[in-house]
Amino acid sequence: QVQLVESGGGLVQAGGSLRLSCAASGSIFFYNAMNWYRQAPGNQRELVAGITRGGSTNYADSVKGRFTISGDNARNTVHLQMNSLKPEDTAVYYCNLIFPHDTYWGQGTQVTVSA
Repeated sequence: QVQLVESGGGLVQAGGSLRLSCAASGSIFFYNAMNWYRQAPGNQRELVAGITRGGSTNYADSVKGRFTISGDNARNTVHLQMNSLKPEDTAVYYCNLIFPHDTYWGQGTQVTVSA
């Protein structure tokens, strides 16, 4: 069984920074990628950033240059460094872990950016 636990969310003023972490436990040796998604009220869940097992990264256009995803393989943790935050970044942020035949999600962490 795979478990994902996000942390690091909170309230920050526009222009500030937050660092989200997603810790994975269980049978995770053959995952393909880990991603961060977010979902704001009334909106669909959208991909924010992803990192493959090999270390390749991708970002949504809206966060390029502001967010950085990184992996800590020794601790089975993925981080999302979020800088220059904007009110429109306000959402619940979820991490997921993709295997060839399964996808697992964390419970989410709230990020609120005040104007």
